[in-house]
Amino acid sequence: MKRLFIISIAISLLLIGCSNKLPIKTNMSKTVKEFSFTTQDENTLGLEDLKGKWWIADFIFTNCTTVCLPMTSNMTQLQDTLKEDGIDIQLVSFSVDPDYDSPEVLREYGISYDADFSNWSFLTGYDFDTIKELSVKSFQAPILAAQAGSDQVTHDTRFFLVSPEGKVIKGYDGIHSDSMKEIIEDLRALKNDGLL
Repeated sequence: MKRLFIISIAISLLLIGCSNKLPIKTNMSKTVKEFSFTTQDENTLGLEDLKGKWWIADFIFTNCTTVCLPMTSNMTQLQDTLKEDGIDIQLVSFSVDPDYDSPEVLREYGISYDADFSNWSFLTGYDFDTIKELSVKSFQAPILAAQAGSDQVTHDTRFFLVSPEGKVIKGYDGIHSDSMKEIIEDLRALKNDGLL
């Protein structure tokens, strides 16, 4: 019994010593489930394409009359600052209204926010249940379908930082522009540590 206890302590210490310590505080630890969806340019983007890269995800829809406006404006601000800082990271906006948000609609929406599609993809090409399952299971982000007589989907308003291994490690407030500073600081810290 004592020997088993000593072995388990030794294994625990070994695992702690081998764990990757990040230079930022994290508040999540979820693995993103496999996906492969359609971009605004009618290409395919999936988890496999994002492996080995840091990326930031959010959930929006083009007919949104409330939270998506500041969220998408903040993502534009984030993209501009990242470009200025020379930080290479992918931005991924999942539509929660895939029936309406065709690739063409998403492309026009992205253009209206000055999105640079070289590193910001808007995704569709799935049904509502598929995106709801991905949002809830991978990002702990609830989504509720629009009520009868409305076209407004209820969805999470966070931005999510995903590691190159496909782990969601941190969620940020996506509505308030001050939160973009926290994201930038975290990404700079990752870059300074040679992790990005």
